[in-house]
Amino acid sequence: MSENGTFEPNQRSIRVIGAPTDYGQDRRGVDMGPSAIRYGGLSDRLAEAGVATEDAGDLLVPRAEERDPDYRTPSQGKARFLRETEDVCTRLRGEVRESLADGHTPLVLGGDHSIAIGTVAGAAADADIGAIWFDAHADLNTPTTTPSGNVHGMPLAALLGVDEWAGVDWANAPSLSRENVAIVGLRSVDDDERDLIAESEISAYTMSDIDRRGLADVVSDALDVATDGTDGYHVSLDLDWLDPTIAPGVGTPVRGGVTYREAHHSMEQVAEDGGMRSMELVEVNPTLDQHNETAELAVELAASAFGKRIL
Repeated sequence: MSENGTFEPNQRSIRVIGAPTDYGQDRRGVDMGPSAIRYGGLSDRLAEAGVATEDAGDLLVPRAEERDPDYRTPSQGKARFLRETEDVCTRLRGEVRESLADGHTPLVLGGDHSIAIGTVAGAAADADIGAIWFDAHADLNTPTTTPSGNVHGMPLAALLGVDEWAGVDWANAPSLSRENVAIVGLRSVDDDERDLIAESEISAYTMSDIDRRGLADVVSDALDVATDGTDGYHVSLDLDWLDPTIAPGVGTPVRGGVTYREAHHSMEQVAEDGGMRSMELVEVNPTLDQHNETAELAVELAASAFGKRIL
């Protein structure tokens, strides 16, 4: 905000990092998400937002078809492609940390949501951070509670060290506290995740909360949660947060998501707050999309989060 209280777009430098992985879920194709997002006009839209952009390219990620799913776990249970996920997230953590040290805001393009382990761990390496999780799902499963073994349903649990994720150094972000985590837009939650939310200090807002209170009010609360005593926050934007009628190109669509205008307004609130430390766009699957509209929507929302306005 300026001294007179009016909003001024953040003049910041963004480093784009692609993490083209589909290890974390069953539906192949999400590894093409970074390419689809770039093709959707990312650099031009960010330029319209008044920010400088540097593209670091994509991490080298071997294809899942070349690897054995190998149900390895931190202790017990099941977690598919865990060894490969560890490798990608460890390298991504280093890229994100280096970007911040160089004065850039990291914008990570997924790939499935398992990459959040690397993004958030990198953002939290040298700071106390909060996190706002815009998602239809809680992502709080563990290898013993997961119904599928897919790590894209576990990144928040991994970062917070929940149960068997505790003490897994590559996956934990000790400077991310549960009381500084807000999940916005929930509408598909497993029983164990529901219990964890009820018993913890995580702030969770369902679509029913949004219907009752309005999304602007909910996002305002989420920003308060993520900024309370922190050095900034990470924004994790899973495109299945939106209703599948406007974002069909995702692997786990859930009806009843946020609308186009609601999504943009939420990202505008993030930009106005000015405390975002890092961001990721995940779960764009071009093979399930229609005319690249989900990737193009991801681009639009990123631009709004970095300050693009109509006037």
